[in-house]
Amino acid sequence: MFEQSFKNIDNILHTDSGCGTELDYVEQTSWILFLKYLDDLEEDKKKSATLSGKSYEYILSPEYVWNNWACPKNEGGKLDHNKVLDGDDLKEFVNNKLFPYLKKFKAEDPNTIEYKIGEIFSELKNKISSGYKLREILNVVDDMHFRLYEEKHELSHLYEAKIKNMGNAGRNGGEYYTPRPLIKTIVKVVAPKIGNTIYDGACGSAGFLVEAYKHLTENQAKLSSGQMAILQNKTLALDQIN
Repeated sequence: MFEQSFKNIDNILHTDSGCGTELDYVEQTSWILFLKYLDDLEEDKKKSATLSGKSYEYILSPEYVWNNWACPKNEGGKLDHNKVLDGDDLKEFVNNKLFPYLKKFKAEDPNTIEYKIGEIFSELKNKISSGYKLREILNVVDDMHFRLYEEKHELSHLYEAKIKNMGNAGRNGGEYYTPRPLIKTIVKVVAPKIGNTIYDGACGSAGFLVEAYKHLTENQAKLSSGQMAILQNKTLALDQIN
């Protein structure tokens, strides 16, 4: 589903002077994927709110919503070349507007998306030196969607592979990952329940959290709305995402 897209992104980064290691590839791919993932999440929440007869207020200001800066579309759903940013214009927007805006997000509650945005981008900077290369990557990521469980699951698997490659690149990344079969076994033995806090103190691909979530939602139809709220907001915890 996404394997070729990841290869295409790596090929683009390989030709950019600002990214020289596997660590750079993972880091720079991650912040772009995060913003696309956030956009898909917001669209799902907006759709749910609409079905409930409610309005939805986006977390990000309109200027920083994915479809307004990364890949604006025309009425036909195609990339609007009259609005799209490219080259130095794109690089300047990302470095001088987007990242400073995202770094300012602050929240006391670590369970909120606002808190996560501020924490993630306070430690990051855009290393992609060419705005044209960044445009190519944005176009690839725009075709990726993370709304279905299968899509999120594959993203986790592919991210694990990237971490493994990063660690194997002369071990200069210092990263090691836990094989998915072992993760499944550990989760099955621990048998977490809704109401527990599931913590991954060295979170990379979020493999433990993904499998724990899958375990807890095996009988999702039997879960109450209150249980789902606890699962979504107060169950999964992590220290950092590499």
